[in-house]
Amino acid sequence: GLARGLDVDLFAPRLSFFWDVHNDFFEEIAKLRAARRIWARHMRGRYGARDSRSWKMRIHCQTAGVTLTAQQPHNNVARVAYQALAAVLGGTQSLHTNALDETLALPTEESVRIALRTQQILAYETGVPNVSDPLGGSYYVEALTDGMEREAEGLFAEIEAQGGVVAAIETGWFQRQIAGSSMRFQGEVEQGRRTVVGLNDFVEEAEAPVEILKVGDAAERTQRARMAHLRATRDGGLVEQRLEALRRAAAEDRNIIPAMLDCARAYCTLFEIRHVLEEIYGSYREPVFF
Repeated sequence: GLARGLDVDLFAPRLSFFWDVHNDFFEEIAKLRAARRIWARHMRGRYGARDSRSWKMRIHCQTAGVTLTAQQPHNNVARVAYQALAAVLGGTQSLHTNALDETLALPTEESVRIALRTQQILAYETGVPNVSDPLGGSYYVEALTDGMEREAEGLFAEIEAQGGVVAAIETGWFQRQIAGSSMRFQGEVEQGRRTVVGLNDFVEEAEAPVEILKVGDAAERTQRARMAHLRATRDGGLVEQRLEALRRAAAEDRNIIPAMLDCARAYCTLFEIRHVLEEIYGSYREPVFF
């Protein structure tokens, strides 16, 4: 936005962030608190935002699917509930709670209902959302927040020293950070240094089967028929015009959002829109780093 000449306060209040919330309860709360501090400080100091709405980090949280287990899947209800509570205590504005069976398949209606009820119990029975930042002032939470804030700023400095985010991606820095963290976590689980209930401790030899959602071919046939009907009844000439306008906007390095909206209004498909953009921008193939 700044590179396009926009004032930061024109678009910053509309920016939002998507966070995963994991099992370490207090750490996850501190993570969100530290992020909000960093965002406010940088928006005021680095980017000169004057509108207080620009200083507020808008957060959506989702409970972490990577923490759920296929073994004893009903334990996932408890995991999701604790993660949801951490997200709310950390200051999320919206929340997605995972279903207990998402490690096995698409969730059933019953498991989705339990995930929804988990949110509703948290929102309407516990009283937790009635106060903002209720753990502020806790010596432990404040210490965690301060520590995470310092470490995050250190990482930002390291990224900037490499030339920014794009340069760090191209050199594989981000990929190595993620892979290293994943390997350390998995190693701790496999070596028994990190307990995962029902997976590497408190294991049951015989588990009751869990109902799995099975999606038949009928759903695919229905969607194919709907797409065929759309293609047959839309204005084909208008579709081509709108796609060509999008192609020109992309080629001329203009704002492509208005052209994309026009494509949507003409019932261009996502595949058609993506194909045009791929013609101009190409396709990113992430290199492999170890």
